[in-house]
Amino acid sequence: MKLAVAGGTGTVGVHVVEVARQRGHEVVVLSRSAGVDLVSGSGLSDALAGVDAVVDVASTQTISAKESMSFFAAVTRNLLTAEVAAGVGHHVALSIVGIDRVPHSYYAGKVKQERIIRAGTVPWTILRATQFHEFAGQIRARSSFGPVSIIPKMVSQPIAAREVAERLIDLAERTPAGRVADLGGPREERMAEMVRRYARAIGTRGLVLEVPIPGAYGRAMRDGTLVTTTDADHGLQTFGQWAAAQAR
Repeated sequence: MKLAVAGGTGTVGVHVVEVARQRGHEVVVLSRSAGVDLVSGSGLSDALAGVDAVVDVASTQTISAKESMSFFAAVTRNLLTAEVAAGVGHHVALSIVGIDRVPHSYYAGKVKQERIIRAGTVPWTILRATQFHEFAGQIRARSSFGPVSIIPKMVSQPIAAREVAERLIDLAERTPAGRVADLGGPREERMAEMVRRYARAIGTRGLVLEVPIPGAYGRAMRDGTLVTTTDADHGLQTFGQWAAAQAR
């Protein structure tokens, strides 16, 4: 198959590209570094020539609902329009567990993305997953002030980005399936403790303060809204195993 990966240089995208190539697929990376601007649509038409399926794992770093919705609306519409023109038969998108119950902040953009996909004419598959193991390091980098890290009180169910990538390629190899079973990590974790374990693993020190975020968005972080239910699938690698690997 010839697969195109939107956001193929990101946290999960690099794994999607690697897994696809290891399975013998021809891969086109849709990113600015490859001459494709997903937000403006520049370069998409040429990049999708002969593509059988598109795997969309593009993302943006924002907590603004307005910015998130603008980004995901533009990217998704541009991809679908170009896919129709190129005759692409399958659009596979990565989304997030629980977003329909907390359509705020960054998640507002993911809700909009799903709605656009469902309303489009390209046959589709949507996989919702929980946060990746790498999220602990990312949130620590964004929330640290000198030796102090202020981490939102949050229940997470971290999963290996590699395992998400493998599931996405499994889905791309099959016929479009609509909304498939959610995918979460093997166990629930507190985000503050994940950050502490990650910091110890990479040999850094500092104080980690756990702070509840107000409002519906913060409540969803704390009450288990963003973890899987009983009918979900689960990965194998625990956060502890991943953190130990970072130390090596």
